[in-house]
Amino acid sequence: MQRKRLKAAFLLMGVAALGCASASAQTDVAGSLYGAFSGTTTGNGVQQSPSNSAGALLEVRHISNPIVGYEGTYSFNHATQTYSATVSCGLPCNTPNPTPVLANAHEVTADWIASLKIANLRPFALAGVGLLFDVPSGGQADTSTATKPVFVYGAGLDWGLLPHIGLRFQYRGNLYKAPNLTTLFTSTGAFTQTSEPMIGAYLRF
Repeated sequence: MQRKRLKAAFLLMGVAALGCASASAQTDVAGSLYGAFSGTTTGNGVQQSPSNSAGALLEVRHISNPIVGYEGTYSFNHATQTYSATVSCGLPCNTPNPTPVLANAHEVTADWIASLKIANLRPFALAGVGLLFDVPSGGQADTSTATKPVFVYGAGLDWGLLPHIGLRFQYRGNLYKAPNLTTLFTSTGAFTQTSEPMIGAYLRF
């Protein structure tokens, strides 16, 4: 009799756990606006300065439970790169002037999400990998597209305003090697980071 009661208790606990996992499972789509802020890098006799700009991010996210979640993202922002020589050997060297290359950055990533629901708030952390495509624009000569792997990390907060609609505040960091967009200069070859504070809205299903 005691064994039967224990089995029943374990069965009820299992059903409750499954119910909690199902209740926390959710899927949403979100759109955000952000500022992209990048640092200057130096290497190979070149200084490379990316421009700061505004961008947009689209996300499709699924949360299975607090430690298992995932998302796919696409983002876009202007990413003009300015290249300039850091060494000079006099007039005979014909050192080129600083060269800006107008470009747009397209990024796709797959991210892992950990989150915790507290009332109508859901703080989360993320880490992922993807590809960054820097595409020259404006029909400039001596340029080419650069494709680089990118590591993404960040954290944020979902704030539910209505049962299926809310605001998303987050910070995303992107770590990648500086792109080489022009044949007039080489890339610095250095790792650089783009910081992206953002605000957006989500629709939860």
